[in-house]
Formats: sequence, C-alpha cells, structure tokens
Amino acid sequence: MNEPDTLGASLARTGISRRSFLKFCTAMASLMALPPSAAYAMADALNRAQRQSVIWLSFQECTGCVESLTRSFDPTLEQLIFEMISLDYQETLQAASGEAAESAREQAMKASYGKYLLIVDGSIPTKDGGVYSTVAGVSNHDLLVEAARGAAAIVAVGTCSSFGGIPHANPNPTGAVSVADLIRDKPIMNVPGCPPIPSVIAGVLAYFVTYGKLPELDHLGRPKVFFADTIHDRCYRRPFYEQGKFAKTFDDEGARNGWCLYELGCKGPTTYNACATIKWNGGVSFPIESGHGCLGCSEPDFWDKGSFYKPLAVPLADNTPTITAAALGGAAVGTVAAVISRTHQTHIGEEK
Repeated sequence: MNEPDTLGASLARTGISRRSFLKFCTAMASLMALPPSAAYAMADALNRAQRQSVIWLSFQECTGCVESLTRSFDPTLEQLIFEMISLDYQETLQAASGEAAESAREQAMKASYGKYLLIVDGSIPTKDGGVYSTVAGVSNHDLLVEAARGAAAIVAVGTCSSFGGIPHANPNPTGAVSVADLIRDKPIMNVPGCPPIPSVIAGVLAYFVTYGKLPELDHLGRPKVFFADTIHDRCYRRPFYEQGKFAKTFDDEGARNGWCLYELGCKGPTTYNACATIKWNGGVSFPIESGHGCLGCSEPDFWDKGSFYKPLAVPLADNTPTITAAALGGAAVGTVAAVISRTHQTHIGEEK
C-alpha cells in the first residue's frame, strides 16, 4: 500500500518551487502575527504534512461566508483546496450532488475519523425538532452532532454559527443557536463576522494545517490574533475622533473630509475585529473607509442591539462624547475613553 501523499510532494508535482512556497509561508506567518522565523518552521511542517481533510456543513445561512472565502487573496481559495486541504464536503463548491454528495461526506468522515476539521456556517434550529432546516432529510442538529463526533476540532465560520447571528435575533422563530450551544466536548473556534474577512478564514485554516491545533482564543472563542483589538483601536479616522471632528450626516462636509463616523452610529469602539488592518478585497478598503460606520457584526446579538444609525454616544458641549447607559446595556454613563477602557479591561479580564 502506498504511503499517504504529503503536501510537499503534491506541491513538487505541480511545479511550485521552494522559493515560492517560502514566500507563501512568510505571508501566512505575517498574517498570523508570528515572528519571521516561523515561516521556515511552517514550511518544514507543511512540507511533511498530509493534506488536511475538511468537512464543511452549511445550516441556516445565506452562503455569504462561503462567498467570502472564495474571495480570499492570500492564500487564495485554489491554494487552500488544491494544496493545503482536502475539501471533502461543501454543498456549494463540490461537484457532486444528491446521494453522491452525502455518500462522499460519510466516506470522508469514516476515512478520517478523529482527524478531520469540521467547519460550520449558519445557525442550528432547535425548535419543533429542528424541522426548519434539514439536509437530505436529516435535521441540522442531528447532522452536526454526528459530524462533530469524529472531528478533531470545529471552526464556526460567521456570526450565525458563532453566536446565532440573524436567525437567532428576536423573536428567533426557529430556536436558532450557535455551534458552541450544542457541542461541548470538542475544541471550537469562532470566526464571527457577517461575513468574516476572507483572509481571516484562510489564515486560521492555514494555522491548523501547520500546527495541528487551534490558535490562542479569547473569552468568546475567537482567535486573538484577529480579534484582540476593536475597530476603533486601529481605525484611520481615529485622529479625527481625538480632535472632536465628527460627520453629522453621510453627505456633509465632515463626511467628505473623512471625519469620524461615531455620531452616525459607528459601533467600532465596541466591536473586536481586524477590518481596519486586514481590510477587504485584498486590502483595498473596509466599511468605514467606504463611508459607512461599523455595524458590530462580529459581536454576539449585534442584530438585536440594532439602531445601526443611532450613536453610542451623545457629544457634550466640549465635543467630548459620552456613551449612554442604554447603548452599553445599562453601563454607567461616562466619557467614551473611560467606558471603552472599562469595556476593554473587562474583555481582557474575562479571557484570563
């Protein structure tokens, strides 16, 4: 019986040079905030590694998370599927359909039992026996439990699978819940966002393939390397915020001059994500750079918090904003800096 193919051998057959491979690993190390020396360790580890079996299940979702991944620039979707992972089941991307597709999933689960990476996007309905979303007549709940049993780890991609997302929003007619609400005996990493940044999805997959484990997570199960800072922390409009220069409408002089969108409802100060640094479309832009405030989509219950165009803060006479108690769920009113500081300290404290 032939030995299982390694990633290094596969790359050699496709004509990818050691130099090109090192450039790829350097990009991955940089993306994950690893030291430069990690690129060589990553290259050696990937060279010996077998292609990682991945099973991707989609439940109550809009396919936006998969669409996001297909727009990944580094690594690209093609690099992930054909070089680093073996995507053995994904309803949207696979060629098979019907019984052939389900047979492929079952065979992959059996062949790589205990070793495959399970990716889930979409929330799981639990009301009325989970009848509101089924695949081949099997409820999402039962399919998740079955697939999770043989998984080495689970990655919940998108806010729906991470926190319930929009299906979970009031009045939650399907009883939608997150992956972590149902599965408690497996390592789970949440990669929230509506949708998540494609490079973030690709980056965490590359990390797992390289090291065989999930990266360090925060108190909400998110990879710290991408979710340690708020949008506000890294926003290029932050200097205008510090100067008290705020756009009053989306088409006034302040908006045209790139002033802070805080008073137009931007949720950047309470939202943890890498949008302001990694950006979208290969680093071209992100919502705030395109003139729209952050919606807070990578946070739990962001839809129910709503009021996307209602500011977190009300400016004082001296242009020092204050966050209202209602905006932060009953927190005491104080200056933005003080409340954000308390929020950040709480965030860090919950991680310990």
